[in-house]
This record gives sequence, C-alpha cells and structure tokens, in this order.
Amino acid sequence: MNFSIFYFTGTGNSLWVARKLGENLRSQSSGSWVSILPLSSLETTLGLDDQMTVGLVFPVHAWGVPSMIKRSLDLVRGAGSYYAIAVNAGQVANTLVQLFREMRKKGMILSAGFSIRMPSNYLPFGGAESVEDQRICFREAEEKLNRVARVMIDRSSLPVEKGPLWQNLLLSGFNGFFSSHASSMDKYFIVQDSCTSCGWCERICPVGNIRLENGSPIWLNHCEQCYACIQWCPAEAIQYGKRTMGKKRYHHPEITLQDMERPQT
Repeated sequence: MNFSIFYFTGTGNSLWVARKLGENLRSQSSGSWVSILPLSSLETTLGLDDQMTVGLVFPVHAWGVPSMIKRSLDLVRGAGSYYAIAVNAGQVANTLVQLFREMRKKGMILSAGFSIRMPSNYLPFGGAESVEDQRICFREAEEKLNRVARVMIDRSSLPVEKGPLWQNLLLSGFNGFFSSHASSMDKYFIVQDSCTSCGWCERICPVGNIRLENGSPIWLNHCEQCYACIQWCPAEAIQYGKRTMGKKRYHHPEITLQDMERPQT
C-alpha cells in the first residue's frame, strides 16, 4: 500500500505529527511505501491514482483551515482516499467540517478527519507551555496517531471530528473574518535591534513571505500567520506588535531549523 503524507507547519508540530504518522504506517503495514512532503514543495498536480492514500497534516489557524491547504487541494487530486489531521491547541472547532466541504466542492472525498492536540504556539495568546505539559501532549498524540494509522491502512470511513457546538458556531464564525485579513496581518511584525541578519526567517517561511533588505526582514503581504518567523528567530528579535514582548517562544523540541528550511525552487 502506498501513502503520501503532505504537511504544512510553522513551528514543527505538524511536521512531527506527519513523521509519527509515517512511522506508524510503516510499522503496521509491512512493505508499505510512505512519503512525507511539505506542501510548499509542490508546484504542479502530482497525478495521484486510486492506489494512493493521502494524509493532510496541518495546523488549525483561527479555528479553521489555513488558506495554504485550500490552495493546495488541486495539487493532490486523484488519490483513492484522503485523511486529514488538524493539529490544534485544544479547539479544533469546525475546521475538519470546513475541509470536508472544501474538498467536496472539488470532487474529493475526505474519508476521515482527526483532531490532534499539541502545545499551543500562537504567541499573542501566551508563551510556551511547560515542558511537562508538552510531554503530555506528545504522549497522547502518539497514542492517537497509532489509531489513526490503523484507520488509514484499513481505508475506513468515519465522521470528521469537531469541537463542541459553541466552538463550531462562535469560533469558526470568526474564521471567515480572519481568512480575509490574514495575508496583510504581517504589517504588525516588527524587528528589534537584536536582529543578527542571520536570514533564517526568510529561509523557513513556508510561503516565501519574507525577504531580507539591508540585512533586515520585511514581510511581503501574503502571510499565513503560521508564526514560524517569530518562534524560530534565534535572537528572538521579531515581535508581533507589543503583544509578544517577553513571552517564551515555542517550537517542537525534536524539529530543527534545518528540518524547517523551505525547499528551493
């Protein structure tokens, strides 16, 4: 059986989930071929066939599907079955229902969608969780991913997971507003004098939204609000207005800057 896992990540959570899912698929389905690719590496339709099972792993942005995932759906059409994992800090809301509907518009069927709780990484809402809380998240995520792999191997169909009614109505309602403004919200990023001009923010931005000019990053107004730039900055020189000052940064401890580097085209 062939599996392709496509991920979008800002702080490494979704990449870690994609890797763990791949490990489970290999161990539970002997002889299976599993590829794990960043969506940012795709430029043309892959020409998948009905023997392929595709997994989409992505973070929940403002209680909904990131725009990059919506834009990428056409590139992964043609597979036999699709599964999605929405990585979130505990409020998946209506994200997977939203994805199910987006895929249905394109003639694609989402066989199942799962919510995976991981450490929060939206810095304006608070700094990094404690190491112990992070470990609990990772342990529970690994346990659930073991079950997700079994569902994918069996090509089972299940209702997509969603949050309680109040999340689905209130939080997912906000997502429509966020989605229409996210690309220009990078105007709130600022760079402090502690910037060393290392260029990592430019190299890891998954949508190429950052360019160094005179040694300082500028944002190009097609932001995904993934926060890779601010969370990974080695000098912690990037802020999002004043709301992130002094807050402890987070990125997944098993993911490196090199893992995050955007494929060159």
